[in-house]
Amino acid sequence: MSTPAAAAVSSADGVAWDLADLYAGPADPQLDADIARAGERATEFRNRYEGRVAELDAPAMRDALAELEDLSQLADRPLIFAHLLHAADSSDPANGALVARTAEANSQVRAGLLFFELEWLALPDDHTEPIITDPAAGRFAHFLRKGLAFRPHVLDRPVEEALEQKSNTGSRAFKRLFDEITSGLECDVELPSGPQRLNESATLALLHDHDREVRRAAARALTVTLRSNSKVLTYIFNVLLQDHNVDDQLRSRGHPMQARNLANEISQESVDALIDACAGANGMVQRYYRLKTRLLGLEKLYDYDRYAPLEQQDGRWSWDRCRQMVTDSYAAFDPRAGEVVEMFFEHSWIDAELRNGKRGGAFSAGGPADAHPYILCNYTDRARDVMTVAHELGHGIHQYLARDVGYLQSHTPLTMAETASVFGEMIVFYRLLEGSRDAGERLSLLAGKIEDSFATVFRQIVLTQFERAAHAARRSEGELSTERIGELWMDANAPMHGDVVELTPDYESWWSYIPHFIHTPFYTYAYSFGHLLVLALYATYRRQGPDFVPGYLEMLRRGGSASPRDLVAPLGVDLDDPRLWQRGLALIGDMIDEAEALAAGRD
Repeated sequence: MSTPAAAAVSSADGVAWDLADLYAGPADPQLDADIARAGERATEFRNRYEGRVAELDAPAMRDALAELEDLSQLADRPLIFAHLLHAADSSDPANGALVARTAEANSQVRAGLLFFELEWLALPDDHTEPIITDPAAGRFAHFLRKGLAFRPHVLDRPVEEALEQKSNTGSRAFKRLFDEITSGLECDVELPSGPQRLNESATLALLHDHDREVRRAAARALTVTLRSNSKVLTYIFNVLLQDHNVDDQLRSRGHPMQARNLANEISQESVDALIDACAGANGMVQRYYRLKTRLLGLEKLYDYDRYAPLEQQDGRWSWDRCRQMVTDSYAAFDPRAGEVVEMFFEHSWIDAELRNGKRGGAFSAGGPADAHPYILCNYTDRARDVMTVAHELGHGIHQYLARDVGYLQSHTPLTMAETASVFGEMIVFYRLLEGSRDAGERLSLLAGKIEDSFATVFRQIVLTQFERAAHAARRSEGELSTERIGELWMDANAPMHGDVVELTPDYESWWSYIPHFIHTPFYTYAYSFGHLLVLALYATYRRQGPDFVPGYLEMLRRGGSASPRDLVAPLGVDLDDPRLWQRGLALIGDMIDEAEALAAGRD
């Protein structure tokens, strides 16, 4: 067996982020100074405002929130830094210790500041509404109004403070344990060229290999690794399912999705309409997979075949080539967007190389408003990785521009957070498509985009349906076995794949490495929301051309300072229109139509 590898070979070797814009390193004395100063300022803020929130008029409320915003940035900065260090290398115990220390300090500050929110939420509407509508409230108006949606679900202050302090040894501890385990996963893959030990990201990348035996071996190896860790991963999931249940009971929430819906500023009715629209279109997924089965010359498509490339070609994308393509694509859309993208590459705001101990997947982490976001990905030189980089840079642009509205409102609801990322994918995809040289290349590009759409729209609804089933089962049946969770997983996946894709018994374990279930319950429908919304927005962009761009960038700049409905309305999109989802799904259908036509031309 080869030495434990991050790595399949990646041209992104050496591409690691530089966190010096936060701190020079974990031993930087400024980090401890910031922790101490945040504690001191929190005490000063509490002494000044505790018991007095009801006395604040609109100008005074604005000033208090500006102070709270600055204090929140100061308190969060050490924790953001620690989480980034830990994501880059969770195998170093010192990084885990720093996460624990900064999280505990952050919780102390937050517990001490809870009074402000609770006193605000205790005020009646005839007190809060005049403050919110007063022009003097300025940029904080939506922040104040949004918070009121949580009014029925807050607890007494001593309870809220205790829950915040206990969370570091409760749910957050189990989330960290999940990260520690999954970032260290190694898979023994029996490749035709010989056995290799690969981390999770490199193993998953092999599912895109043109050789079916390689795909099968990668799937088998991942399953073996997940099963060997199933006892602890199942326990973690059960603990967090029950933690969510207890939280819902304490806060008198009506159902498991309510907390996420409130944060996303979306009704359950709207979520159900989205889910129903996607579930009703599963036939187009199966239609495409029938086409793919034929194009690959297979009798049956298995779960490990879904991402097989149509063309047996090298198709390697070096990191430099990816950088050029993504930067050029964003710059062609808008020069300012291109400049922001170039900053990420030029100033080492991206960590892309493959390493043992590094977190799998990809994310963009928004930082303090006086700094910038950081992006993590695991680059394996595949065309799909180019789209991942484009996706995360969409997040990065959004987070960078939204610094203008301040730290408290720069964070968007998840439904809107996925808009810029998916839009960025579309920008790069159409640039690639327009430059395609022949029908075969065009078909391969279309197939990749269709499959990405399936992963972002339909699969995310599958994940949401699985979560709903898992939460319901945990509440009605008690602690769930690995086998029971596997049943729920397979049941949720069956409608999307129908009788066209055979899900092997190995696939029963593949719920257990997905971090969204652990860190952010019911996150995933936001991907479907964002993707279908982007298809509508991109269609508008194709019609309007450059006239569309200023309004779109303004939407990004506004961050979370308005509701999703108000953010997209200036772009001509009505989130209350039930036809919105159907229009997006129809555009995916159009891509399948074109793929079928191109395939017919090859026959």
